[in-house]
Amino acid sequence: MGIFTVTKLSEGPVRPSAATPSETLPMAWVDRYPTHRGLVESTHVYRAAVAVAVPQQPAAPDAGEAEDATTETAAKKKQPKSPAAVVRGALADVLVHYYPFAGRIVEDVVPGRPAVLCSGEGVYFVEAVANCTLADVNFLERPLLLAKEQLVPYPAEDLWPVEPRNSLAMIQVTTFTCGGFVLGLRTNHALADGTGAAQFLNAIGDLARGLPEPRVKPVWARDRFPDPDIKPGPLPELPVLALEYIVFDFPVAYLDRVKSQYAEFTGGKLCSGFDIVIAKLWQCRTRAIIDAAAPGKDVKLCFFASVRHVLKLEPGYYGNAIFPVKVSAPAAKVAGSSVVDIVGMVREAKRRMVDECLGWAEGRTGGRDPFQMTFNYESVYVSDWSKLGFNDVDYGYGTPMAAGPLVNCDLIASVIVMKAPAPLAGTRLLASCVTKEHADDFAARMREDLLVV
Repeated sequence: MGIFTVTKLSEGPVRPSAATPSETLPMAWVDRYPTHRGLVESTHVYRAAVAVAVPQQPAAPDAGEAEDATTETAAKKKQPKSPAAVVRGALADVLVHYYPFAGRIVEDVVPGRPAVLCSGEGVYFVEAVANCTLADVNFLERPLLLAKEQLVPYPAEDLWPVEPRNSLAMIQVTTFTCGGFVLGLRTNHALADGTGAAQFLNAIGDLARGLPEPRVKPVWARDRFPDPDIKPGPLPELPVLALEYIVFDFPVAYLDRVKSQYAEFTGGKLCSGFDIVIAKLWQCRTRAIIDAAAPGKDVKLCFFASVRHVLKLEPGYYGNAIFPVKVSAPAAKVAGSSVVDIVGMVREAKRRMVDECLGWAEGRTGGRDPFQMTFNYESVYVSDWSKLGFNDVDYGYGTPMAAGPLVNCDLIASVIVMKAPAPLAGTRLLASCVTKEHADDFAARMREDLLVV
């Protein structure tokens, strides 16, 4: 196997293509939450695609050069833009609409309340090329055959003096010899949640495909977001866990079968594929670790849900609009329950979340911070990337075959739910939630049931 490398062709900030407001914008309570201050890294993989043609406007040639100029102009008209050039140009235009992404976070306006300075400094952008095809690196399936540092921007301080925790977005487009490309993204969670980041990328795609403006207009409106008088809890202590990385694919047939079973059991009620995936995960993980958890000890499942509908936020709001959904039960109960039973527990927790969120928004928690978490081996955290909108982003080359985060945190028992990469259908679960001691048992329990479709 050869040595696969990525070479940067150019890098630097892409600024808005037109004038934008110079102002300092307030951030919402959830945006300011300490654990949201950092860059989330993801890759978006596009297969070989037909390039977008570049329209050229030739200058009037001298009479003696007319024939050569005509030939040269015709050649230029056929010269395609690279994916990086397409994305870069659309990004500059999108930043006129989503201009806060071109700024940075500042902390000296109101003490304890970081804000976004709309400075027009731009989004850091890298154009790069790889010396291999996407197939050579297994379409970036795990384990990665290219280091993540080769796929997303890590600018030197002399090129980008804004520290990462205050940077708002960075993008790299790497083209492969097959004609496919990978967009590597880093966005600050303090500016946008997953839905908001996908909204931003979809806006770039809209303009890259020639639309005059983004289909979804951005809405800031952080001053209309709930700002309860609740002090965020301290940053959680992280346990020292050596977690194994395991991938599971849930076929559509399995998900449909369990949906039918749940509907039959509940008299026609519906559940989602996400509900089934995390119920199955929680059941099998608990059965695998029950000796470590102890049967009478509680095990916990936590994920974040969008509450745009609960808080009646305007369409286009791209800030953090999430709230934790927490499920807790004795280990013996979870281990002894069917997947359908656990789906019911998850659905009930979702229903409770609505009242809990409204209570938080209205300051009815008695000062308790619902976002405060405890990280231990009995708890597993889920991040849902399957319906955020990243799989819909089209820059004129079609939608991605895969889109998702680069890595999980190997100190927190966590899983990521995402759409299975094409041509697979169904749901993929990226699990980093058990130690080596429990990995084989956990994987066997998960895969045994998945094979029975």
